[in-house]
Amino acid sequence: MIHGYDGQDLTMTKFAILPDLLSLTGAAVAPVEALVATATDSVRTTVSADGRVSGALIEENQGSAHGLSWLATYGQALKQMQAWAERLQSDGKFGEIEQIIHQIAFGEYLAQIKGGIPMSQGEILRVADMGLSQDALAVMSIPQIDTLISSGNTQAARTRLVELMQEQSANITFGASGLEEELEMIREQFRRFAVDKVLPHAHEWHLKDELIPMEIIEELAEMGVFGLTIPEEFGGFGLSKASMVVVSEELSRGYIGVGSLGTRSEIAAELIMCGGTDEQKNHWLPKIASAEILPTAVFTEPNTGSDLGSLRTRAVKTDDGWEITGNKTWITHAARTHVMTLLARTKPDTSDHRGLSMFLAEKTPGTDENPFPTEGMTGGEIEVLGYRGMKEYELGFDGFKVDADNLLGGEEGKGFKQLMETFESARIQTAARAIGVAQSALDVGMQYAIDRKQFGKSLINFPRVSGKLAMMAVEIMIARQLTYFSAWEKDHGHRCDLEAGMAKLLGARVAWAAADNGLQIHGGNGFALEYTISRILCDARILNIFEGAAEIQAQVIARRLLG
Repeated sequence: MIHGYDGQDLTMTKFAILPDLLSLTGAAVAPVEALVATATDSVRTTVSADGRVSGALIEENQGSAHGLSWLATYGQALKQMQAWAERLQSDGKFGEIEQIIHQIAFGEYLAQIKGGIPMSQGEILRVADMGLSQDALAVMSIPQIDTLISSGNTQAARTRLVELMQEQSANITFGASGLEEELEMIREQFRRFAVDKVLPHAHEWHLKDELIPMEIIEELAEMGVFGLTIPEEFGGFGLSKASMVVVSEELSRGYIGVGSLGTRSEIAAELIMCGGTDEQKNHWLPKIASAEILPTAVFTEPNTGSDLGSLRTRAVKTDDGWEITGNKTWITHAARTHVMTLLARTKPDTSDHRGLSMFLAEKTPGTDENPFPTEGMTGGEIEVLGYRGMKEYELGFDGFKVDADNLLGGEEGKGFKQLMETFESARIQTAARAIGVAQSALDVGMQYAIDRKQFGKSLINFPRVSGKLAMMAVEIMIARQLTYFSAWEKDHGHRCDLEAGMAKLLGARVAWAAADNGLQIHGGNGFALEYTISRILCDARILNIFEGAAEIQAQVIARRLLG
């Protein structure tokens, strides 16, 4: 027999939501925060030397430091889920489906915090990894948490959640998002576009490894995607980062390539708005907003990866501008774009980030026959598993010319700092793309589970199948609320690199888990290229790598927590 914190018998044959759910979950937030604080102190002691946090010691103790990042991410996720639930309750929108999602979320994540958080498929974080004994978990030994762990995420709860999901339209989120009506109207607009213009063709684009048609880009430009957050004075819509999240989410739900088209414009616009001169803002931002020009980000080099501070591509000053020489790799949508935000070393006597400068390097868009016609520039395609709609390239520069006026901000040595200022928005946007991909996996997985009959009934009627679908929906909502919170922080002028990093870290894992489980539901058919889920799996895999690999992301979060 199972008893709640108030002694009530919770044994049930038909699922019922736990009594006083918001009180239960609310009581769980503070103990988790206390555990995070204790773990932070413990890890800080481990990685400190002479009274200061040591970067070298963080490197030596990555398991401990990165584990702290995951624990803190779970703590923030549960805090935002509680805030979401309380807002819905206040608005009279905390219905049965939202309550079950909330209950399962707390039941599962609290259990993982006590028993082990999966950082990846083969890496499970336990409190001992952060230098804590099991006694540290005593702070979580309260009746409310015990009740949530024992009775929050049950088979009956998961089964009922999937029953409710089947009653809802596939064109909306499962459970209220908690966003204001204006943002939900934007969501619906872009969901319709994705359903009508993207979903019917996305898998063919993927299988043929084709660029997304220019007609799609032109329609997105008319809808304002490329100028969404650019201020109105520069030809944009001046909307919030939250709107960017919703748009990215729904377009990526159709196809991650389409959802990512706006990413390069978002990065370029943010670079120019934060670091550009008035002349550069007036010249470039209206053209980016209207998609008169398409930008691409040219940062990574073959031997540097995430270590941008050690870039070797060099820019040499000439009488009329700059000449750039070096190699870049993993450049998305490089061939048919008009301008590159290009990071190069302008101070040859430096070997770290202080010698880097950012350029707005103009180029001529290429064709299939001649993808890189601009003098001083060559390139070749990198064949990839997924994320194919814009293609990836290696680029070579040999005396490539850039006008003197196109040094961002007109000042040398500021490139790395300028780039860092874009990381918050880029990671929020990547978290949104991850949510969209995860939602896509849930969409196709659920439809297949309904349609496919085995042993005389639909797959969705088997508990382990419905359980997978339920956990997809729950984790998507958790990642969604964490992402919305980071966007809210950004919109209100708060530093949010920590929150954005957490959203990206968790969102990427959620997307991969959803895609993997979606394919598992398809069985052998999921392994066939003709099925959409095979593409979604390939697309989901990149999310744990670009915009900061999961390990780098955890390292960045740890440094902030420990600093």
